[in-house]
Amino acid sequence: MKKFKKIICAILIAAMVPVFGGCSSSSSSSSSSKANASSSQASSSSDTITITDQAGNEVTLPKDIKRIAVCDILPLPSVLTVFFNSGDKIVGMSEPSMTAAKNGLLGELYPEILKADTGFIKDSEVNTEELLKLKPDVVFYGASNPEMGDKLREAGFNAVAISVNKWEYNTIETLNNWIDLLSQIFPEDAKADVVKKHSEEVYKMVQDRVKDIPDDERANVFFLFKYDETSIATSGNSFFGSWWAKAIGAKNVADDIEKDNAVPVNMEQIYKYNPDIIFMTNFTQAQPKDLYNNTIGSNDWSKVKAVEDKKVYKMPLGMYRSYTPGADTPMTLLWLAKTTYPDKFKDIDLTKEVKDYYKEVFGVDLSDKQVESIFAPTSDAAEGF
Repeated sequence: MKKFKKIICAILIAAMVPVFGGCSSSSSSSSSSKANASSSQASSSSDTITITDQAGNEVTLPKDIKRIAVCDILPLPSVLTVFFNSGDKIVGMSEPSMTAAKNGLLGELYPEILKADTGFIKDSEVNTEELLKLKPDVVFYGASNPEMGDKLREAGFNAVAISVNKWEYNTIETLNNWIDLLSQIFPEDAKADVVKKHSEEVYKMVQDRVKDIPDDERANVFFLFKYDETSIATSGNSFFGSWWAKAIGAKNVADDIEKDNAVPVNMEQIYKYNPDIIFMTNFTQAQPKDLYNNTIGSNDWSKVKAVEDKKVYKMPLGMYRSYTPGADTPMTLLWLAKTTYPDKFKDIDLTKEVKDYYKEVFGVDLSDKQVESIFAPTSDAAEGF
């Protein structure tokens, strides 16, 4: 179990704190946006702005932020880069964030992001002396890691907490609230309204199409979060996989596991689950062919329905690993829904939807080939996990 906790610390640093909110992507996001907006105010100095971060800390920041470092919220560098439509401000991020950038579209679209330093942080340990050399105007860290926040503030950094699990792993809510906070800090680049509008439109469209599926006809899905020769990890009822499944009108077969974050399972459990569909994240190097051919370890996947029916799918890798919240989240939701229920979404042209989304929301032009690459990720993005 310690192994899996270490994995998640490296990925999200989402400690077990009380959470609130729900799967409705409109009500809590709206109230949160209003609360955050009211908490953001100009300070007595015209050169600063005071905001309330996602751990409830009041933070005063310079208005003119040119240098940003991100500690342990791995998707955030990609979100910031797309938010600015530039990677120039990102001077520091963790190695796992860099791996995703090198193996996804982020590094191709924004090669400047590949110059960011990664030597100041290892897992959840920050070397403040190395970080000082980067001269960041603001440092983002995980809201569930208050010790890191204290360490950063004691070293003299402007530290802003970002939450991953405050919205019960609802990726739409989480993305909306991240963009809302960023829009307060960087009002000249504000995108809160357009991101929220688009993400909620996609969420509602998916809900409208899957809400009437009879319970006995809902797909049983299994999220293969991590898989290698010695271990298998999935999502119980308190991690992103459970929310994704509910959002597309499916059932997460491992919802009987009442543990937070990724949890270890064995093949006997998987045989009992016997999922209709398996979704593999980009936190594992495994590919669908590895299950079809039993090429990893000594496990026999041939008895599992999803493998028999050739319904094992690698999740997309656009700007970041799509299992987590990120700029790709609305398109990930659409991909999951169409993959699970192709007949209900046969009119959806994913290439067009992805191109329109990035153009309309972030001003990013993608080619057909670039969109195609999102849905055919290599194993290299999981290097180091």
